[in-house]
Amino acid sequence: MAALGNPGNTIAVLKKYRFNFQKKYGQNFLINMGILEEIIEAAQITKDDFVLEIGPGIGTLTQVLCESAREVAAVEIDTSLIPILKETLSAYDNVEVINEDILKINLAEFVREKNGGKPIKVVANLPYYITTPIIMQLFESHAPIESITVMVQKEVAERMQQGPGNKEYGALSLAVQYYAQPEIVADVSPDSFIPQPKVGSSVIRLTRHEKPPVDVRSEKLLFQVIRASFNQRRKTLANGLNNFGAFSIGKEALQSCIEELGVPVNVRGEALSLEQFARLSNLIFDRQNIE
Repeated sequence: MAALGNPGNTIAVLKKYRFNFQKKYGQNFLINMGILEEIIEAAQITKDDFVLEIGPGIGTLTQVLCESAREVAAVEIDTSLIPILKETLSAYDNVEVINEDILKINLAEFVREKNGGKPIKVVANLPYYITTPIIMQLFESHAPIESITVMVQKEVAERMQQGPGNKEYGALSLAVQYYAQPEIVADVSPDSFIPQPKVGSSVIRLTRHEKPPVDVRSEKLLFQVIRASFNQRRKTLANGLNNFGAFSIGKEALQSCIEELGVPVNVRGEALSLEQFARLSNLIFDRQNIE
């Protein structure tokens, strides 16, 4: 039975192995059984599911996943945690621990190999310093992922849900909403972890769209336009696009595309919706292929 949600059991394991927390890996281990159960419920894990867990730590969430899912693959970068996981997960025959960097794994190939190419679910207590690269890697891999349920820094979870006109709205908001429907399912206080982080946390579920909510000529160009628009937030959209240097048309042509979109030329990127960014990227794509 899963036992590491109990603080005393976690402390005993850490002492037994004389484990030293690695700041470079952003390690904060959950010690709140209620939150663990909320994560499983939010991710809607069943005995039919193959689950990819990123950063299992000492196996706290992994134990609960093993009891709920058909199969679990836990990818852990820290070599010193592998012998601990061997012990804490010894009671389970449906888990594989993989000592790798998740950012270096070909996820589409991984899912083909481990689950026959059928959709998987991702569940994780993510290291806060590398949350965005991991989320984007999961989406941009185009691996068949049904949902991503992760613990992240509270302000990052809120940013994923934001819409136009909010100061927290930005490239991450748009990228997440292009690929998935974000929903914060729980807020988590620092005292739910060992060691306690200095910030609040949230569990957010990202349910993958069957197809993106907008049609674009080029996904790559869409994200170039988005990055350019938020790269220098204080500048106008036209100046941001022109300064980015990735487009083969000049400032006047870019301004013309913005005008054709039906917004003021001095508008800033934070005022545009995902739908408007999609239309703008299509206008730029068409103009680049004419000139």
